[in-house]
Amino acid sequence: MNQYKIINDPVFGFIKIKRGLLYDIVQHPFFQRLNRINQLGLASVVYPGARHTRFQHSLGAFYLMSEAVKSLSEKGIYIFDSEAEAVQAAILMHDIGHGPFSHVLENTLIHGISHEDISLLMMEQINRDLKGELNLAISIFKDEYPNKIYHQLISSQLDMDRLDYLRRDSFYTGVTEGNIGSARIIKMLNVKDDQLVVDSKGIYSIENYLTTRRLMYWQVYLHKTAVGYEKVLVNTLRRAKHLVQQGMDLFAPPALAYFLKNDITAEWFATHEEALHMYAELDDADIWSALKVWKHSDDKILTTLATDMIDRHLFKVEVTETRPEQEYIAQKLHEIAQAMNIPEADAHYMLTLTEIGKDMYDPEDDSIGILYKDGTVKDIAEASEILNVQLLSKKIRKYYLCYQRI
Repeated sequence: MNQYKIINDPVFGFIKIKRGLLYDIVQHPFFQRLNRINQLGLASVVYPGARHTRFQHSLGAFYLMSEAVKSLSEKGIYIFDSEAEAVQAAILMHDIGHGPFSHVLENTLIHGISHEDISLLMMEQINRDLKGELNLAISIFKDEYPNKIYHQLISSQLDMDRLDYLRRDSFYTGVTEGNIGSARIIKMLNVKDDQLVVDSKGIYSIENYLTTRRLMYWQVYLHKTAVGYEKVLVNTLRRAKHLVQQGMDLFAPPALAYFLKNDITAEWFATHEEALHMYAELDDADIWSALKVWKHSDDKILTTLATDMIDRHLFKVEVTETRPEQEYIAQKLHEIAQAMNIPEADAHYMLTLTEIGKDMYDPEDDSIGILYKDGTVKDIAEASEILNVQLLSKKIRKYYLCYQRI
């Protein structure tokens, strides 16, 4: 029997998954659920091709991890087979706790627990199902393993997660400027003093990677139309939760109903065994199914918001460098309440102000070491001739005022 399963990936070509532990992870229901969750949430409202899934991204990150392990081994860095398998297992599962529509559920239907925390809960459940075979992978994921380079490959400035999502999201959105040289960056990876570094020959690829990441954030991930559409969904779910908790009988698939009825926190997950399994049942389809029914609700606010989602009526979005005046926001709320004939106290469902900041390069946190032939290591900020680090590390803050078009 063939010891590998082969998957044809449009970004990287053939991806080989070894039968045994790695294939068992891919076959697990928690992992298969990622097939039903879009990688870019609602970005397809701007880029219709962006319909790829968390499943595809996780396999892509796994492929890059396999390449990184191979590249480092070829440079004489000794990696045990057990370490190689564990770091591949960890990257496969790094996004397993993501909910539908990216970060929409966080602080909407669940509070005080991040998708990373839920990823860890799911990994521990898979580990129980696989009789403890993931102990080493979980130790690396939690950064408890003595050799720190493995955790850096999963979560750092040059992790395989970022290298995949920039390549993949660029491919599916058609934003060609986002196409980074992931293969070259991986070939240039090295280790010095237990830190992941990049050989000096790879400096141009790193410069391209940092500027590309900045471009992808503002052009794709934080595109004002996608942010505005996401706010419609957040407010729809907030309104539905409010109505359900007021005693209204609202249609929802069982997994979604569970999160509408209960106040789900980290403590709830810790004390209710069924919470994790309910979360694992939840995917994009549950929310679309509910929205189609809510469109015909008796509640004016819910009907309007659900219709906005289904028929792509987007919130108007005003992006400013400074926070809008409170009087201006109050005036907008008043206009919306009058136009919709709803109480002014409820108009906040039709308007959201969000502050979004993105630091493309934080010298404290984001330093990438460049390794020279004489064994010295310089930070990319110092080594680069073209990167304006003052500009890259400038904290960019934008205010997105999103509200119902009247």
